Amino acid sequence: MNDVKIHREDTDTKARYAALVDGVEGEGELTLSKVTKNLVIADHTYVPDSMRGLGVAAALVERLISDARQAGQRIVPLCPYVRSQAEKKRSEWSDIIQW
Repeated sequence: MNDVKIHREDTDTKARYAALVDGVEGEGELTLSKVTKNLVIADHTYVPDSMRGLGVAAALVERLISDARQAGQRIVPLCPYVRSQAEKKRSEWSDIIQW
């Protein structure tokens, strides 16, 4: 499997993680709304068909969790995919998920 490369783009009120995989067409994304300095809403995750099954969505969420922990932020998992991952890892992510 190819490595997933993720970069983050920020504005004052929004953020977007974009994921690329070498040799695979398309771009995955996870978008955020910034509520306060310490609270963000994960509102959308998208992975094109060309990237399905490569772990792109999971890599995007893991990057979100890592970045939020470093920044001391909490995440509201509005996006159904982020919410399902948060439910699976409820005890592991209890310090960061705002239910």
